[in-house]
Amino acid sequence: MEDDKHNRGTVTEKGLVLGEPGDESTHSIYRLVLVGVGGVGKSCITIQYISHKFIKEYDPTLEDSYRKQITFEDEECILDIFDTAGQEDFSAVRDQYMRTGAGFLIVYAVTLRSSFEEVANFRDQILRAKDSDDIPIVIVGNKIDMGSERKVSTEEGQDLANKLGCKFIESSAKMNINVAECFTTLVANIKAFRNKYNNAPPSNILTRPPKRKHCTLY
Repeated sequence: MEDDKHNRGTVTEKGLVLGEPGDESTHSIYRLVLVGVGGVGKSCITIQYISHKFIKEYDPTLEDSYRKQITFEDEECILDIFDTAGQEDFSAVRDQYMRTGAGFLIVYAVTLRSSFEEVANFRDQILRAKDSDDIPIVIVGNKIDMGSERKVSTEEGQDLANKLGCKFIESSAKMNINVAECFTTLVANIKAFRNKYNNAPPSNILTRPPKRKHCTLY
């Protein structure tokens, strides 16, 4: 269950709140990274979740970071969300965030088969960056509101997720369908991962990447 705190700071034209993080001492921090090719809606999913707005036009992302505080399963959580660029030119930046993320959303568009075909490659990149075969990952098929243009079936998405050992969700950032579920499912996976390793995940999971653009919502 999410519980948005009172907004503090300056609201930008994108509906995001800029401000300083609050007291983190009693909160669990989850660093979530979105990856996928360009144009699949990673930024739209993130902004819909953070600010409950759908952005029709958005500049190609280099890297944006956002912060959201929620209550999930009776736990106060801070989500540090990193939205990475899909373009190959920014692969070095994306790899850096793969190394420091605790969990990942691999996003493709159900209207763009080529984006679906890259999902396994992104998953392999994550495993290489983390040097592990056991990483919390949710595969997200976005743009289900565009049913007449669908090129990838739900069954194909689920089959691939099963093959790769990942959770699977279909979403629509535009219609706000399953957007929150993408993030809460990933948080649940990370919690299970941490419990599996007795709350002592590898140190690189807890490493904070360099500060860039950062938005906070309470």
